[in-house]
Amino acid sequence: MRGSGLVVDQVGHDRVLGHIELDAEHQTPWGIVHGGVYATAVETAASVGASAAVQERGQVAVGLTNTTHFLRAMREGTVRVEAVALYQGRTHQLWRVDITDQSGRMVAHGELRLQNVDAEPSAP
Repeated sequence: MRGSGLVVDQVGHDRVLGHIELDAEHQTPWGIVHGGVYATAVETAASVGASAAVQERGQVAVGLTNTTHFLRAMREGTVRVEAVALYQGRTHQLWRVDITDQSGRMVAHGELRLQNVDAEPSAP
């Protein structure tokens, strides 16, 4: 996942694990990681898991509402991204995503509400 640098390590129908190696590319001009990196990781990790959950039905899950809270400033290092399904219904899903540093401290926390939609057929 190029935008945030998220590396997805494990995908399940109700849980996704990944990590990001944070460096100068992710920093604001003030030298701290840009909040958009975390918001993108929330959206991506939850979308991957939610889509995996509905794939067998010929659907994908698309984000409707992304609420990301930035809790601790970081400059660089590795963060762990864990997305867990809170609700998985026929038409929508709700996922929680925790982003923690190497000491297990919460760096950011988010929730993503997604809608399950029919996947478009591949172009010929």
